[in-house]
Amino acid sequence: MTDIFLSEVAPRDGLQSIAAMVPTETKIAMVRASHAAGIRRMEIGSFVSPKAIPQMSDTPLVLQAAKQLAGLECTTLVPNRRGFEGAINAGADRLGLFMSVTEGHNKANINRSRSESLADLAAIVRDTPKGVAIRFNLSCSFHCPFEGVVPEQDCLDFVERVVALNPEMEIAICDTTGNAAPDQVGRVFSAAINKWGSRFAFHGHDTYGMGVANVYAAYQAGVRVFDAASGGIGGCPFAPGATGNVAMEDVVWMFHRMGVATGVNWDELLVAADLAAAVPGAMPGGRLRGVPGVRQAA
Repeated sequence: MTDIFLSEVAPRDGLQSIAAMVPTETKIAMVRASHAAGIRRMEIGSFVSPKAIPQMSDTPLVLQAAKQLAGLECTTLVPNRRGFEGAINAGADRLGLFMSVTEGHNKANINRSRSESLADLAAIVRDTPKGVAIRFNLSCSFHCPFEGVVPEQDCLDFVERVVALNPEMEIAICDTTGNAAPDQVGRVFSAAINKWGSRFAFHGHDTYGMGVANVYAAYQAGVRVFDAASGGIGGCPFAPGATGNVAMEDVVWMFHRMGVATGVNWDELLVAADLAAAVPGAMPGGRLRGVPGVRQAA
């Protein structure tokens, strides 16, 4: 039994910014290590253009291996119709649709206007087969590398447009640059949950050292689904200056200290975190792996 749901994003968000190609066997090993630690939701990869992000070109192979693991829900990111068809054909359990709240980042990340992305993704939501779950990710909900701090009402107005697409799908409000402030995160999620219910997830980065604080703020506001990356690796290739995701081990330690059940085995999680942090070209983050007392506890 768990009080929250943790989604491991290192195999996708953690690796997409690495210049060199990470071997498929390494990605599969990362997935298996996180599964062994008890994590049962995972972003396996992205069905995106191999020309734009060649690091994700082996997603079908990683997904095939991941689907052999008991009880694991496999998410793949989908930016457009072609990606949707690839994910469905490969057997993804959950589609991670994504676009940005800001025009500047959406054009940099997907090379489309927000209105074009929303129209395309709305059609995908309608066409998704029954039994396939959806998550709609809203990038740069708090801060944009091109437009600065996002006004909270602008974010909520865009959330409202996405809520209207489907009464049940999960919606992730994302701190893509890691520059959100905890009070901002708390206000946005409180407003969203009060108006549209507990359908929201938080995806955060730790660029400015506020990743765990922002996770806590989202939890206090009522969020119960959180993304994190073992080893704190990651970054967005189209968000200049953004570094890794909030570290899974830091998030799990915080929740364990708070008495919140995560279903994660700490010893095995450290193995997964060390493996992710050791990937050549990765830029690891987080604090807990370097604390001697943590190693002694394990």
